[in-house]
Amino acid sequence: MRPVDENDPKGLIYEAYRIEGISAEECRTIFLDWALSLRDVEAGAAIPVLLARHGQEGHPMTDVLREGLASPDRARRRGGRKARLN
Repeated sequence: MRPVDENDPKGLIYEAYRIEGISAEECRTIFLDWALSLRDVEAGAAIPVLLARHGQEGHPMTDVLREGLASPDRARRRGGRKARLN
């Protein structure tokens, strides 16, 4: 039986670790669904808890969760007059 947890309200991360042969692309899709399902907790706070609980070396979900901890690239301005004239 899966643990009920505010860090994984639908049990998506729990189940992802139990799917044999899951791909990195499937893990990214599950990660997105998981992030959108969070209500009371921010993903940045939940990811370390989930890694401590489920993280297995060599599992694609572990890699995806670690990627989720990385700071996003800083947004850069794109476009403008120069881009429209070229």
